[in-house]
Amino acid sequence: MIYTSAQDWQAADRKKVLLFGMSGLGKTHVSNMLRDSGEWFHYSIDYRIGTRYMGEFIADNAKREAMKNPFLRELLMSDSIYIGSNITFDNLAPLSTYLGKPGNPDLGGVPFDEYMRRQEQHHAAEVSALLDTVHFINRAQDLYGYDHFVCDTGGSICEVVDADDPNDPVMTALSQNTLMVWIKGSDAHADELARRFDKAPKPMFYKPEFLKARWSEYLAENDIGEDEVDPNAFVRWTYSKALAHRQPRYDAMSKWGITVTAEEVAEVRTTEDFNTLIARALDRR
Repeated sequence: MIYTSAQDWQAADRKKVLLFGMSGLGKTHVSNMLRDSGEWFHYSIDYRIGTRYMGEFIADNAKREAMKNPFLRELLMSDSIYIGSNITFDNLAPLSTYLGKPGNPDLGGVPFDEYMRRQEQHHAAEVSALLDTVHFINRAQDLYGYDHFVCDTGGSICEVVDADDPNDPVMTALSQNTLMVWIKGSDAHADELARRFDKAPKPMFYKPEFLKARWSEYLAENDIGEDEVDPNAFVRWTYSKALAHRQPRYDAMSKWGITVTAEEVAEVRTTEDFNTLIARALDRR
């Protein structure tokens, strides 16, 4: 690890961390707080994916829908209007909408093969965005003068790395340049995340073998065809299984860094609080 003790961390002129864990446990909240202090550069993996690596896919999908409307088609064909996504750190809806949900097209679903094609695009984009972290660490200091850096990862980071492989290229690059911090949730947090997701299901990225197995299982369990699947019902059902699927993957990643709890993160209000939290986690490791 790039910091081996609380003393190393507190004395470091450049503090560089990467936060990972399930969505909804405080990664972006803490990252925003650090950025707002004026001392930290905030690098959002999901924002990078949606703008740099999947921005064209997202825009083209919106244009494809607009082309179905004769009025909009004529304006697009004459370059009279522009269609693009307006992704921000706090609004990643264009990316989620593009990923979509498989199932009945009358309910907003996309064919499963198309769904898997978009999942693969996201996989490649996420790996590239994660590997860009080192570039942005240097860019943040060279261009903007930031000494401190926080990488705010998406919940699916555990799906695109193999933390059990000591030579995994993404894990190696990240651990050699940042302190990797797992925000670990409890069973109560998992229940709350599932409740939130059930209320507002959204598209997510998963490993292809996990998704294919869940899709086949869902079709067989409900004795239905692909076009009969309620997209929201499927992603709700899948999410509950994903919580258990991801936990051991995060745990394996934690060996490359340190662990803090979601309860501890919820108490962080200032950069001083954050520095103390990291120092405490380093000491107990």
